[in-house]
Amino acid sequence: MVPELSVVVPMYNEQEVLPLLVQRLRRVLDDVDASYEVVAVDDGSTDLTPALLQRYHREWPALRVIRLRANAGHQAAISAGLASARGDYVVTLDADLQDPPEVIRDMLAAARRDRVDVVYGVRADRSSDTWFKRFSARAFYTLIRLVSQTSAHSDAGDFRLMSRATVDAVNSLPEHNRVLRFIVPALNFPSDTVEYRREERAAGRSKYPLLKMVKLSFDSLTGFSTAPLRMATIAGLGGGAVAVLLLAYIFLSAAQGHTVAGWTSTVAIVSGFGAVQLVCVGILGEYIGRMYAHLQGRPTYFIAYDSLTTSLHDHGPTDTPLPGLSHDRPILRSPGPEVSGAGEPARRGSRPAAASPAGSAPP
Repeated sequence: MVPELSVVVPMYNEQEVLPLLVQRLRRVLDDVDASYEVVAVDDGSTDLTPALLQRYHREWPALRVIRLRANAGHQAAISAGLASARGDYVVTLDADLQDPPEVIRDMLAAARRDRVDVVYGVRADRSSDTWFKRFSARAFYTLIRLVSQTSAHSDAGDFRLMSRATVDAVNSLPEHNRVLRFIVPALNFPSDTVEYRREERAAGRSKYPLLKMVKLSFDSLTGFSTAPLRMATIAGLGGGAVAVLLLAYIFLSAAQGHTVAGWTSTVAIVSGFGAVQLVCVGILGEYIGRMYAHLQGRPTYFIAYDSLTTSLHDHGPTDTPLPGLSHDRPILRSPGPEVSGAGEPARRGSRPAAASPAGSAPP
């Protein structure tokens, strides 16, 4: 039986918030008028998260546990969940409960009522964020919309509902370092929004420190537009024009006998042009790095264990055996359409033969 709704929940070291998440999410989904699965993607946690997931999997048959062999990152964990989810509708939800699971009912109702492919969870109140985070987020989303011509919502993260057609489209994309909060709007499928109030993190600490946010920003910017390359070209042309004007001024001053050796001006000019050159080289390096990673073709994540394809008798509560018959060879999965193991991509009308009603479904 294929569930109508899948909820994909990426998590990394969430032992403190996991009991609260399971309690609230199960209560919400049991009241939803749809069959469901919860796909909990353990992104290589090093705390008690794997053991807790196995415990809740035994108590809650609809909870499906997927464990990555190593930490691959938040976006890669979501991609792994999307590649494995079987539902006609798929919701992506973070484990920290800042995005309330109760909104899933409204998302599903809006998708059915308006017959749209995507329903974005839009934050009506971001008072729980610092002023710096609110300002930087709004400025960054504005920049992304200008340079990439996408309609990404500045107050929408990774909390969204997608139809099976949308999930299949995302899974078919071959690119690495994907940022789903911009990829999904770039598809331009019919969409709707549901507003909600963003809450404080229920427990634990944020998995997105400043450095990870900066990396996500670079991946977003270089993955959706060539505008930075054009900016580098414009900066180079502007620097060349300024250099020509300075050269003309020097010749004119020399002809009039007004030249005076100035150490400060020389250093200022050299430093200015050096800075422009370094910025341009850095921007070019970002794009070359993305091309290099794409040419290597390395998967962004490795699935070590999937509770849907492995019986409870084959593993202990903290083991991570591989799915299927072979337990000594890693299963590769990449963001693209190819899926390792026993089958085709998880698409409507083409489900793995080993699929059972027990599942899971986790900005």
